[in-house]
Amino acid sequence: MIAIIDYGMGNLRSVQKAFEHLNVKCCVTHDLKKIENASKLVLPGVGAFRDCMQNLEEKKLIEPILKGIQSGKPFLGICLGMQVLLTESEEFGSHKGLNVIPGKVLRFPQSEALKVPHMGWNSIKKLPAAKGSPLQDIEDSAYVYFVHSYYVVPEDKKIISTTTPYGFDFCSSLHQDNIFATQFHPEKSQEIGLKILEGFAQTKE
Repeated sequence: MIAIIDYGMGNLRSVQKAFEHLNVKCCVTHDLKKIENASKLVLPGVGAFRDCMQNLEEKKLIEPILKGIQSGKPFLGICLGMQVLLTESEEFGSHKGLNVIPGKVLRFPQSEALKVPHMGWNSIKKLPAAKGSPLQDIEDSAYVYFVHSYYVVPEDKKIISTTTPYGFDFCSSLHQDNIFATQFHPEKSQEIGLKILEGFAQTKE
């Protein structure tokens, strides 16, 4: 059973529907016991970094998330669920994240040539860290769907599994041990996205 963590934000139902389309057992939950007993964890997210961290803290979800990751349980972070894995974000001031991945979350620079938020379909270029991840069998330069104004900058560049061009090449997914996270939305990325979610569902602990 995959637990899709409900912390009061994000497109939980669309992620659930995507897994159900693949006949993968999943549940949307904030029940600590269900999260602890799940075989895999998914943390989706849409919204502000600060609000996400506050909600996770208020619902006492930080400890079970960290314990699940530390135990080697396959973990998928989507969009904001990827960003909160890092040390801190500059969104609306400086705010601490889960610090699972050392690094920062930065805003795209404002310019006439670059619309912020970055919204719509864009390509992903696979890097060596994609090997062994749910992206392993995805075609290089595949197109996926994005909606975001901030991007992650992990300290360890070797964990970046894809980059995407938007004024410069930013980290659009990362892979470290049992952690896989995407800035794009697999659940909105049609066949490619379903293939990525299926790859995650098949990940072994």
